[in-house]
Amino acid sequence: MSTTTALRTFPDVRADFPGLTPGWHYLDTAATAQKPQAVIDATVNAMGRDYATVHRGVYARSADMTLAYEAARRRIAAFIGARENEIAFVRGATEAINLVAYSHPKKGRVLLSVLEHHSNIVPWQLAGWQVDVCPLTEDGCIDLDAAEKLLTPEHTMVAFAHISNVLGSPLDVARAADLAHRVGAELLIDGCQAVPRLPVDVAALGCDYYVFSGHKLYGPTGIGVLWSDKLDTLPPWQGGGSMIDRVTFAKTTYAPAPTRFEAGTPAIVEAVGLAAAVDYVEALGIDRVHAHECALVGSLREALARKNSITLYGPENSAGIVSFSMTGVHPHDIGTILDESGVAVRAGHHCAQPLMEQLGVPATARASFGVYSSEDDVAALIEGLGRVERIFG
Repeated sequence: MSTTTALRTFPDVRADFPGLTPGWHYLDTAATAQKPQAVIDATVNAMGRDYATVHRGVYARSADMTLAYEAARRRIAAFIGARENEIAFVRGATEAINLVAYSHPKKGRVLLSVLEHHSNIVPWQLAGWQVDVCPLTEDGCIDLDAAEKLLTPEHTMVAFAHISNVLGSPLDVARAADLAHRVGAELLIDGCQAVPRLPVDVAALGCDYYVFSGHKLYGPTGIGVLWSDKLDTLPPWQGGGSMIDRVTFAKTTYAPAPTRFEAGTPAIVEAVGLAAAVDYVEALGIDRVHAHECALVGSLREALARKNSITLYGPENSAGIVSFSMTGVHPHDIGTILDESGVAVRAGHHCAQPLMEQLGVPATARASFGVYSSEDDVAALIEGLGRVERIFG
């Protein structure tokens, strides 16, 4: 499908997002996505009209809320090709990675890559893993040929991003899984940037753990997902109510997965909202979403490549994300001037300081697309960058 055709055939959904005020060009979806009215309505109803606790009450509304909460689990599991008992709700991808890093019974060596988000670096360090680092290819993808050479039987975990939050670099997850499994290691995939923009089937990918955050998938903040078909092999990470079987002062036994990982009152409202977000994205068609964002990436990269002052980072097939720098201008100044023109981009190290060091820059500017993005946003960004050039020229 050509760029023009993809953009013409994708529906204009901007009106579904009340946060997208007229004249504002939001290009920071990789940080957090705007919320469609359907998600807002589902969240408001769950917080108000339908609200009650789950799993504990014997009254009708509690039972109804419990059904809605567990229906959300099934809905989200189906979205990524999983079974409901393989899905644990957590506060976000960060908590999911921490859970695996701390609970895994075979802490040893973990292979990360240069492009990882801090949330896929720091938890492993804090939990006492020995960290090895896989380099990148020239175009900014995880170098799986190098990973193959680096992996040894001492590695018990490999943890890679499915799509880089800075470069948009896609990972061949199936090959990464094969390489990890050859040496007896497991593979954890950070899917925060992948789940909102391309089809994900965890069974087909072959990974052992897959994590993502709800707020990047057009859902609420404060909720994320840890998927694994090995949850029963992990001990509880946090203790409290709900995650138990029986408690005595002498000994406590724990509920089976995934309940054992959901201590305390869970994110009831957020789970319902995330299920509504999944409904919204699936109604659009995740394949169409991916094609739409790829078309916008191609359009923006082509326009930026014509500017001598711009350096582009990442591969040509970056997914939904374009990072760049401008000669002689700090990204924060780019972001500030663009904001005056009604264009919102990210500027900074994007929680990926090792990658910035690899790129040889302190920071980049980043434009990232969502289902509501359009060629108007690309045009506004290019026009705003022209103003930046004039100011600093």
